Amino acid sequence: MSLRICIAALGVLMLSAPSFADPGHSSEKRAYGEPGDPRKPARVVQVTMRETDGKMLFLPDLVQVRKGEQIKFVLRNNGEIDHELVIGTLEENLKHGEQMRRNPDMEHEDPNAKRLAPKKTGEVLWSFSEAGEFDFSCLIPGHREAGMTGKIIVK
Repeated sequence: MSLRICIAALGVLMLSAPSFADPGHSSEKRAYGEPGDPRKPARVVQVTMRETDGKMLFLPDLVQVRKGEQIKFVLRNNGEIDHELVIGTLEENLKHGEQMRRNPDMEHEDPNAKRLAPKKTGEVLWSFSEAGEFDFSCLIPGHREAGMTGKIIVK
């Protein structure tokens, strides 16, 4: 078998094998909930992203939610560089952050994540079906480490 055929076969296998998919990149239910339903009511939580005094921040960095509540995160990047918000468990976000360091141009088109250019706005609609403490972070390399992280407490 030629090298070209082997490479093509490997590519097809990787694209078609669901076991290779990152669980944070699907629309299935996860430990912290599932994508929201735009036909149902949602509480709006405004989150601002910005840089200040050498730090990168989310304002607010703590969101409290009732189990079963749907939240529409209305995001605004008031910063001078791109930022993103990724909702997940702390473990998932730390793991995904490592993947981002290896592939810094990775962008998200996932229901639990939104990347924004400076001065842009966006939304994430999420239904929190499980109680617990969850994370939201900017996983662009260096941003989480500069303070761009927050906590979601679901009671």
